[in-house]
Amino acid sequence: MSKILIRGAKVLGGEPQDVLIDGQTIAQVGTGLPAEGAEVVEAGGKVLLPGLVDLHTHLREPGREDSETVLTGTRAAASGGYTTVFAMANTFPVADTAGVVEQVWRLGKESGYCDVQPIGAVTVGLKGAKLAELGAMHESAAGVTVFSDDGKCVHDAVIMRRALEYVKAFGGVVAQHAQEPRLTEGAQMNEGVVSAELGLGGWPAVAEESIIARDVLLAEHVGSRVHICHLSTAGSVEIVRWAKSRGIDVTAEVTPHHLLLTDELVRSYNPVYKVNPPLRTERDVMALREALADGTIDIVATDHAPHPHEDKDCEWAAAAMGMVGLETALSVVQETMVDTGLLDWAGVADRMSFTPARIGRAAGQGRPVSAGEPANLTLVDTAYRGRVDPAGFASRSRNTPYEGRELPGRVTHTWLRGKATLVDGKLT
Repeated sequence: MSKILIRGAKVLGGEPQDVLIDGQTIAQVGTGLPAEGAEVVEAGGKVLLPGLVDLHTHLREPGREDSETVLTGTRAAASGGYTTVFAMANTFPVADTAGVVEQVWRLGKESGYCDVQPIGAVTVGLKGAKLAELGAMHESAAGVTVFSDDGKCVHDAVIMRRALEYVKAFGGVVAQHAQEPRLTEGAQMNEGVVSAELGLGGWPAVAEESIIARDVLLAEHVGSRVHICHLSTAGSVEIVRWAKSRGIDVTAEVTPHHLLLTDELVRSYNPVYKVNPPLRTERDVMALREALADGTIDIVATDHAPHPHEDKDCEWAAAAMGMVGLETALSVVQETMVDTGLLDWAGVADRMSFTPARIGRAAGQGRPVSAGEPANLTLVDTAYRGRVDPAGFASRSRNTPYEGRELPGRVTHTWLRGKATLVDGKLT
């Protein structure tokens, strides 16, 4: 059927309403809407949100299809309520040319589970020495607007300045992985009491904070946009807050795992907790939550980083860094932000849909749930609680830090331009 009536949904957590989808568009929002000729989805008080937008996803294709593909990654995204993901450039080959970003974009089109917007590399081969073909990637069919060497920092100030100047011409943004490489050589976890006790190389907060401080000043000097990837420390929050008070065009993201987990978990030596930037302290976690609530941190991004079993099931020092996150992100945000009273569901919609779509210029995504808008929607059973079982993940990888943990909330339905990609918790 081309018509779908979602009956009795709490739109953005408000009073129950009916939402009528006709084709690719929301036709009506109201109460007591007629169901004639429509497939009826009984929402029963579930929360209806705009389709989620992830500004930071690793889909691994091309080159590491053993950990994820565009198809499996977008299936995972639909399972988590996402209708758009931005795919990071650290593939093999690196997405530093128009040809590679177009390949990823076309694979996303073929998958049909969510929109895939490639992120272009800032430098050739992520080597930090020479600017990549930023203009050509922007002018390609993929229309790249976000550029990042994520996984590596653009550590050279001159290269960073040139990138900011270049993307300013077409309203693009540079998304920085803030990590001073000289301060993190051999780093295995957050530098602090726990790293000292365990004898593991420390990743100091200042390695992140010093790069952020430099880059917001460069953005101010150039008059360009800079976005801070996976911000993780209380000090970084204060720098971004200061920059915004000066009117600098900076945005920042936080991951779900940095909102919930701390470096105390590393005492288990379980490599599932190894991630970059590392899990920080309880003080950092609380500062990140407060900053997301007050808008200093603009969005939640998953940094979904799938790895095959052999890259994680090994000794800590040899293990790859990263965690999968698309299928658990909304549950973690409910646990840390909604159930604690720091955000309401309208705030979640802002941090996980409206604002990331605006930062990444995702056309048709992150739109209000109102008549005439594209029917990109997700329905969430917020009363549900259950234990995370990675065996049921749609992602090709299982490296989740939440295995066996009880989390709230469950995405039951996802619609991409009126087409159901998830129904009753099952992919179509």
